[in-house]
Amino acid sequence: MIDRVAGVTTIDFNRVSPKYIVVDLIGYLISGVAMTAISFVPLIVFGWSLGWIPPVVVGGISLLMIALTPRRVRAIGYTLREDDLVFRRGIMWSRVVAVPYGRMQLVDINRGPVARAVGLSELKLVTAAASTGVVIPGLPEAVAEELRDQLVALAESRRAGL
Repeated sequence: MIDRVAGVTTIDFNRVSPKYIVVDLIGYLISGVAMTAISFVPLIVFGWSLGWIPPVVVGGISLLMIALTPRRVRAIGYTLREDDLVFRRGIMWSRVVAVPYGRMQLVDINRGPVARAVGLSELKLVTAAASTGVVIPGLPEAVAEELRDQLVALAESRRAGL
């Protein structure tokens, strides 16, 4: 739904599942622990007196990413408009992409092991332009399959009209 109030356009976005917060948290936790462990190498191998600084910095950044995950997931959304799909994500560096249905070449569903365990999928839209490729994470499996079928039908009908 699009509302125009005082010259400003607002769009009601469909949000991803709140379960995606768990998937994202697990990913950041695993990568944070691994990167923090790797950053101990200068301290252990070379015995540097300041070798404790990299693990503290990497661990701090990892904790910050984990703390921001719920807000970042809530910022992900998509909506279907008459001629295109609009996707948004990001808190500080916001990205809003409109993908015309007629330009879609591939609509793919991916399920990682953690996402599959909580019943989620990600929908990947591929176009000829590399910069407009969109991945919508955290969709329930039934919603992802229904959206894929709907987008494929819309893409076929729009390409036929070219």
